[in-house]
Amino acid sequence: MIYVLKLKKYLFPILLLLFTLCLFVFSSSNLKAAENGLILWATSIVPSLFPFLVATELFAHTDIFYIFDKLFNKCMKPLFNISGEGSFAFIMGIISGYPVGAKIACDFRNNNVLSKTECERLLSFTNNSGPLFIIGTVGISMYGNSLIGFLLLITHILASITVGFLFRFWGKKIKECNIKSDEVHDKKNVSFSKLGEILSDCIYNSISTIMIIGGFVVLFSVIISIFKASKLLNIFVLFTSPFFRILHIPSSFVSPLITGFLEITNGIALISNIQIKEISINIVLTSFLLGIGGLSIFLQILSIVSKTDLSIKPYVIGKILQGVLSAIYTFIFIQLFPFFNFDL
Repeated sequence: MIYVLKLKKYLFPILLLLFTLCLFVFSSSNLKAAENGLILWATSIVPSLFPFLVATELFAHTDIFYIFDKLFNKCMKPLFNISGEGSFAFIMGIISGYPVGAKIACDFRNNNVLSKTECERLLSFTNNSGPLFIIGTVGISMYGNSLIGFLLLITHILASITVGFLFRFWGKKIKECNIKSDEVHDKKNVSFSKLGEILSDCIYNSISTIMIIGGFVVLFSVIISIFKASKLLNIFVLFTSPFFRILHIPSSFVSPLITGFLEITNGIALISNIQIKEISINIVLTSFLLGIGGLSIFLQILSIVSKTDLSIKPYVIGKILQGVLSAIYTFIFIQLFPFFNFDL
């Protein structure tokens, strides 16, 4: 028992030491992986995400939440048991992609726009892959077919809505202190005289978020490189193959799936390159990874959520559910609609 406690105490420092040693031992492949991670961040993530981050920061100083509350309260309450303001997090989460939905939910909590329970419900389903990534990167660039991208986007959104509906029952029925949207409307009105100062703050906050995301992309690119170079990935594949066989998933998909659990872009790219006649398997597994997000995105969200009093549990449970539901919905669509079936 004492040895177990000591192991737990020193486990993290030991892992950090091993990671540092691996950086030296596999330095050549790690440098290339870090370079590729930086290129991915600079050429894909910054151009597509940074403007949305600035926009969401600016929206916090306008009447937008008040407007969304008036427009969507009648559908948000019955569906998700969340006030109308929550629709802004849902819509921006779909349009912008990771991690905008979670960031807005946390901003709502920090600014007392919604209650703690409502923000946790938002966390479960508003943090999604964006259409630019799903249709552009995955559909067109990886699969060479925009129709696959549209299929993945449709099932991704359907799964997100389903998770949101299931989480309408999340949280105890506790009366929480909450600033009404009318009061937020009065307090958040921005004037042109303060526009320069507000814009500077918004850009600063957005740069901070985008730099954190870039750090995670580079770090996980290096971690995946270490896993491959050290043959640890092969060991994981060996131990997990029996489980995947039970699910009737071909062995060739095991390594890409494990990679996808760490970082979805690399995992999906590997899955899309597997040449088999039943390409529907590739598409269904891609849908699963898009829904679940992966460890890299989870840690990005954790870094944002940890600055609030919100629980990370709704996000974790929600993403697992969304991954499973996305895969099921994609499979159903492929079976029901022949134009979505690309099997040879």
